Amino acid sequence: MTQICGVQSWCLGLTLQLILAAVLHQGLATVAPPTTAQTTAAPHKDPGRPEKGNYMVTRSNGTACLLASMGLQLNITFNSVSQNKTVQDVVNLQPNMTKPSGSCDSDRASLVLTTDAEKTNLTFIFTLNSTSNKYNLSEVSLSADWPDMKEPLSANNRSLDYLRGTFGFSYMCHEEQTLNVTRDLSINTFQLQVQPFGLTGDQFGAAEECQLDEDDMLIPIIVGAALAGLVLIVLLAYLIGRKRSHAGYQTI
Repeated sequence: MTQICGVQSWCLGLTLQLILAAVLHQGLATVAPPTTAQTTAAPHKDPGRPEKGNYMVTRSNGTACLLASMGLQLNITFNSVSQNKTVQDVVNLQPNMTKPSGSCDSDRASLVLTTDAEKTNLTFIFTLNSTSNKYNLSEVSLSADWPDMKEPLSANNRSLDYLRGTFGFSYMCHEEQTLNVTRDLSINTFQLQVQPFGLTGDQFGAAEECQLDEDDMLIPIIVGAALAGLVLIVLLAYLIGRKRSHAGYQTI
């Protein structure tokens, strides 16, 4: 019995180590994923989770050349008229008040989202590497003129490397991501799926999932495998111990 308990304790310790390693792996992936970064400034307010919008860019002949489905949240730093100081505001893009437009070339595609109410123009530019057949979000720009702004805000970054995908495939990330653009602008994305190149019709191609989604699926698999292994080892230990116990009796 002492030997069986020792085996069970060792198994439990091993299982706990596997679960702890999985949780730590998830924590590290969430804090520092390869294509995301977290802002450090405290938000001015929390508008809640944004509604997901579906956006399409078409060619002159009416065929779709870019599809995007996502919820967008803007983190903007600006000079406030009412507070007479620099503040950070968090604003959700409302799909029913947002008009999509853009253009598509063989190696460059753009999606422009315009809201009349907030006088906001948000532009995403994707570029395609024809050699590797890989695309990425390479540029984001924003112009905004809100009533509480002392002066219009203009932010632009042309050296980004986010949302990397393969020609003919869509990029998908259900988990929240934060895309740092400039010191005054970052964008939170929710339930994102985008395909700027290689569309056939008006449907997304097969999805390539982001690392955050893969890690989120990996944790239950690791924990389940560890628990299944623990049950199997304890069962084997019980059977071995029972066999040795019967072997110890002598017939008189």
